[in-house]
Amino acid sequence: MRILLANGLVYDGTGNKPVIQDIMMENDRIIEIGKDLKQNGAEQIIDVSGLAVTPGFVDMHRHCDKSPFEAAAGKGNYGQVLLRQGITTVVTGNCGISMYPLSREEKTIEQMQDYYAPVLGKTWEYGAIDSYGEYRNRLEQCPLPVNTAAMIGMGAVRIAVKGFSEEPFTSEEIKRCRAIIEDALKRGAPGVSIGLMYLPECYETAEELGEILKPVGEYGRVVTAHIRGEGDSLVKSVEEVIRIGRLAGCRMEISHFKSCGMVNWNREVFRAIRLIEEARQKGQVVDCDFYPYDCGSTTLMSMIPPEFINGSIPEALKALEGEAGRERLREMLKKTYDDWDNYVISLGWDKVIISAAEKEQNQNKIGKSIPQITEEFHYRDEVEAVSDLLTSENGTVAIIIRSMDQKDIDVIAALPYSCLISDAIYAETDRPHPRMYGAFPRMIHDYVEQRKVLSLEEAVKKMTSMPAERMRLKNRGYIRSGFYADLNVFDPAKFCDRATYVDPARYAEGLNYCFLNGRMVVKDDQVLSTDAGCVLDAEE
Repeated sequence: MRILLANGLVYDGTGNKPVIQDIMMENDRIIEIGKDLKQNGAEQIIDVSGLAVTPGFVDMHRHCDKSPFEAAAGKGNYGQVLLRQGITTVVTGNCGISMYPLSREEKTIEQMQDYYAPVLGKTWEYGAIDSYGEYRNRLEQCPLPVNTAAMIGMGAVRIAVKGFSEEPFTSEEIKRCRAIIEDALKRGAPGVSIGLMYLPECYETAEELGEILKPVGEYGRVVTAHIRGEGDSLVKSVEEVIRIGRLAGCRMEISHFKSCGMVNWNREVFRAIRLIEEARQKGQVVDCDFYPYDCGSTTLMSMIPPEFINGSIPEALKALEGEAGRERLREMLKKTYDDWDNYVISLGWDKVIISAAEKEQNQNKIGKSIPQITEEFHYRDEVEAVSDLLTSENGTVAIIIRSMDQKDIDVIAALPYSCLISDAIYAETDRPHPRMYGAFPRMIHDYVEQRKVLSLEEAVKKMTSMPAERMRLKNRGYIRSGFYADLNVFDPAKFCDRATYVDPARYAEGLNYCFLNGRMVVKDDQVLSTDAGCVLDAEE
């Protein structure tokens, strides 16, 4: 079927000024772009005069690894949340975290799934997925609401090879990690993610990763990095990932680039940018991305020093049940660390808000800060409150952290090599971070229309062609003849996010049309179809 979008103001993804044009689609492709195409046999003509037409948005950093299986089982609103924002493509497997590969040890698998639950949710409900290939095959069996590509998480690879041990890799373990990664790349993975802030990757060195990640460079793919520290150690952490990229010979993407901690605001981000730009001037490909909010979202376990956990989450949780362990944690949280950001010092417990917990006894703590919980539930102090939360939930508690300054975010947003992500996490909660429901329309409503940080053509480029190119997604991200017909149509003055920190589960509004692989999937904010997506592999 031929569909013509007539008289739209076309933002083609290049960052160039928009042009009024017609766009002809046939089946899943754009077949012609130009003026007065009506005579070319269109079976349906849609007049989009006065509206912006953009490529479909590409969210290359979303933790929705299990969501396609959840949606296939008839659960949740996964497709609605994405499509009402105009997101037509997502990439999973970020921050070193993926559902695969799996250890041969059942207890290690359980520990990994529990540790990842505040980010991925209850992955065990969808069965054991041993490898990247099996995950990809499972995706192909699902009706997909959006196009889906998947990276492989280095944290999961490490756990599969050596559990949560803090011991250095042996040469044999490095070979096993490389073999797992190379298999994923052969099967189409657009890259490998690392999460140096999280267990057990916090024990890795740049030299180890430089060896393990060499296949990524050989395949021309990308390594996305949740760096070791985003607060006091930001500059040192950026320096480390630049070194990893140089040793591995691969492109590097600094995930959710930010500067956390009030003493670091309006200062450290400029030092970090200088390092990135020095590397770029020397010919190294180092890029970054950001989300358009001043609060982050992660797991409460990330607030516990790796030195306390010491390679075993079950033992750490057991220690937190007793006063001796809690006292030891109190003392550790009074110190700063060279290789770990202590947000208790740089931000304070009052900036940490509980966003997800499962047990009935903790439901009335969701949406409250740690000091509020401490006072309301009569804990001795914040450490006792946090210890009780973690031990009662087996470590699976998600948090929102008020950690950033808007001025720093605006600086990052304006960088010519930064692109937009949501970093939406999928903890089991009805109070997610608002970025799950609103990151992409927020970019247009707040950063373009309201505060004029970016022009619309600049914003569209950061939401479409830039992430598509970084993930090597062939014929996506631009409005060009021969490219796939992933398109959004909206009035920039009306397309906006509605999700807030107080009321986060609110859909975006103002999307006139969304086309996915040539099919109309949204009309006037109503989702018409949630099965038009497909599995995407990186271009060879």
